[in-house]
Amino acid sequence: MQKPSLPKGTRDFGTIQMARRNYILDTIKDTFQLFGYNQIETPAMENLSTLTGKYGDEGDQLLFKILNSGDFLKNVAENDLQNGYKQTLTKVSEKGLRYDLTVPFARFVVMNRNELTFPFKRFQIQPVWRADRPQKGRYREFYQCDADVVGTDSLLCEAEIILMIRSVFDKLKLNDFSIKLNNRKILTGISEAIGEAGKEGPLCVAIDKLDKIGWEKVKEELGERGFASDSVEKLTPLVTLEADQLGKLAFLKKFLANSEIGLQGVSELEEVLQILTEMGEDLDFVELDIMLARGLSYYTGAIFEVKVNHVSIGSVSGGGRYDNLTGVFGLSGMSGVGFSFGVDRLYDVLEELDLFPEDSFQSTKILLTHFDQKAFVYSLSLLKKFRAVGIKAELYPDLSKMKKQLDFASKKAIPFVGICGDAEIESNVIALKNLETGVQESLSLEEVIARLK
Repeated sequence: MQKPSLPKGTRDFGTIQMARRNYILDTIKDTFQLFGYNQIETPAMENLSTLTGKYGDEGDQLLFKILNSGDFLKNVAENDLQNGYKQTLTKVSEKGLRYDLTVPFARFVVMNRNELTFPFKRFQIQPVWRADRPQKGRYREFYQCDADVVGTDSLLCEAEIILMIRSVFDKLKLNDFSIKLNNRKILTGISEAIGEAGKEGPLCVAIDKLDKIGWEKVKEELGERGFASDSVEKLTPLVTLEADQLGKLAFLKKFLANSEIGLQGVSELEEVLQILTEMGEDLDFVELDIMLARGLSYYTGAIFEVKVNHVSIGSVSGGGRYDNLTGVFGLSGMSGVGFSFGVDRLYDVLEELDLFPEDSFQSTKILLTHFDQKAFVYSLSLLKKFRAVGIKAELYPDLSKMKKQLDFASKKAIPFVGICGDAEIESNVIALKNLETGVQESLSLEEVIARLK
């Protein structure tokens, strides 16, 4: 007999987990809609040509490839196998599971540009797949909750992303968090300022690991990526800088004095903060992190990363602006900005902090119970009336002892039981029992409905 198992990095979700996940998803969805975003969906698989080259070399390696149907080896010659997997891959696989929701969104925009109204705001809540090494807070299959707006380069969009993040966290009762903010133009300027112009890509990939492996290891990696030792040392003041927002901005203006693009990045940061100030927002939760890089290669402007403080989970949200993503699909000049919530990581954070509301699992409000077939039939008529007014109700399906029916309600955390027996039928009432307090009352249907609504 085969022992059932799951692929590493994937999980089942039971009823309690799904109720809690929906609590998170509904909170995020309501916030996205409040800010004017509309929902779309894209297929689980995309053509590999759509996905490759958008996430950097390391991202490409984490793509799950799908073997072609049928005899997938029919076009593979012996010399192809000798030349390595890249030579073989194009002949055995044409599709892959989506790595994120942003690249499929860019593809969607290009294919549907004549039907969309720009600026176009969309949100998308779907699973993505990454062939990563599973560990706490990191899975191979997980949900992303993306919100993006394309067709405008207004920095109001960046400010509103920060507000959406804060709004969701407020609703989830997360009040100790940091929204880290930087700009890719600043990182491009930094590469120029240290004498390594044009190397902002490998610079970002390396310093994106700063929190994980530390500055000494990052210096080693930069050396391996061809950065001169004196150039790497010029980064040290940035890594060790301790200052408030104004101090960091002033430092950057001096450090990037000879970099036009770097100063443009500083100016954009200042404008985002100014917009938030003019909206009357508290900026205490916004942290300028001039070493924030984010490894994805398509970002060109503002970048975000969100960390809940004093928990074991890493970042729970991130994103940024991209000016050229649709260009690779033939539609240039379409600037966009967006971000994503990692719902699986948010779940782990809320569980670690014990912040799920007690009623997040509660589905059924009342269970109708019965002693015999006559009471069962009586309960059938009541069931429809409860549901007609929006009260979640169910009827115990089998003729069983009352204790078994009450135990069923307790295990499912159903707060009320409606007991139906000969006396209740005779008086046209329901014996309503509160399972938490143990109080039982004989009430009319209308009184029960009023009590439960």
